Amino acid sequence: MPLQKANSSFDIYAIDAAGNKSKTKKVKVKAKNRPTKKVVSAPVVKQFPELARGCEVTSLAMLLGDAGVKVSKMTLASKVKKDPTKYKVKNGKKYFGNPYYGFVGDIYTFKKPGLGVYHGPIASLGSKYLPNRIVDLTGSSFDKVKDYVAAGHPVWVVTTSWFRYVPSKYWTTWYTPHGKIRITYKEHSVLITGYDKKYVYFNDPMDGKKNKKKPLKQFIEGWKQFGNQAISYY
Repeated sequence: MPLQKANSSFDIYAIDAAGNKSKTKKVKVKAKNRPTKKVVSAPVVKQFPELARGCEVTSLAMLLGDAGVKVSKMTLASKVKKDPTKYKVKNGKKYFGNPYYGFVGDIYTFKKPGLGVYHGPIASLGSKYLPNRIVDLTGSSFDKVKDYVAAGHPVWVVTTSWFRYVPSKYWTTWYTPHGKIRITYKEHSVLITGYDKKYVYFNDPMDGKKNKKKPLKQFIEGWKQFGNQAISYY
């Protein structure tokens, strides 16, 4: 089913003054009306020990949980689209799957090759549990992420595991059935739950910490390296 797309007028669904999430009430949220600080309380789920590389589906489980959908990280891990391409090195070139197409490698253990998955397959999986309510914000500025958080909706993102810029020496080229891509193993997914002038707040599936904070400017620099990947819901 089609995913909802973000637009320049900041049309989103919000929560009312009593804290009830609205499925139908449409409101306008513009930058000038956004509070300077907002932190929401979303469910927190830890990916370990079951999912060595499950940060993306675990963060999706938190996002869906915030929307009132109870689905386990293990269920999402089994259902996320997979890229079946096997890892190999030939003539100095690395061949593997494409995270834009599906989950690459083994999600359950570090003993086998793997990486993760990007926004497309995650948005498609999320839409199965929230039909017509998942919105893929990928490519938008971080202001759009803050607009959704300001309206009470946390945002799934892919960023770096350092939560800051990762130098080019940590990146490599993969040749995939869906084209050549640049990847880094310093990749991570979290659920953004808040912001203020200096910090971004998020639930981290790596350690299970709620509303963890990191410097906002540095976080955005790392997030941009993955093409501003972000997903929320109406």
